[in-house]
Amino acid sequence: MKKHWYDYLWIASLAYLILGFFNILFAWLGLFCFFLPLIIALAAGSKGYCNRYCGRGQLFGLLGGRFGLSRRRDVPGWMKSRAFRYGFLIFFLVMFLQMLFNTALVFAGAKDLNQAVTLLWTFRLPWEHAWQEAAFPRLPDGAVQFAFGFYSVMLTSTILGLLTMALFKPRSWCVYCPMGTMTQLICQAKSGGRRPL
Repeated sequence: MKKHWYDYLWIASLAYLILGFFNILFAWLGLFCFFLPLIIALAAGSKGYCNRYCGRGQLFGLLGGRFGLSRRRDVPGWMKSRAFRYGFLIFFLVMFLQMLFNTALVFAGAKDLNQAVTLLWTFRLPWEHAWQEAAFPRLPDGAVQFAFGFYSVMLTSTILGLLTMALFKPRSWCVYCPMGTMTQLICQAKSGGRRPL
């Protein structure tokens, strides 16, 4: 089967995680993964990003498929249910809004910059995270706070995806991915309730 350029987007997902580990300001690049699926869903009415361009899904497919790090078991029914998917989307959005609120507080000077990456929105990771001013222009503390929060969100969702990849099929994360759920809702609204392609 002929490979296309977009079949290698898993490299970008892996590079994002690595670069953000060494310099937190690279976390801003993750906004592409946040807005592109929504733009494609709004413009084309399809889940083209999820089906073709999602580097994270490709990475899980590669690790779980080619490298055999998946048990390849069916995803349980409760994980596929609307209640779980929509509940996880709401939880994800609440955590995202909390991150934006903390960022706004830092921008306003009401809160000091919290230089920490958290896992599962709770556990502070033990390493001292680097962000070198020499590599980037000096940014406001609020912009740096957003980077820490956004990298935490991206790292947490990647860890959850790796866990479900290992326990079930390689791309099990795609079943309950908040971006996938949002794009599906957009596509259904555009198509009058029919399932998106």
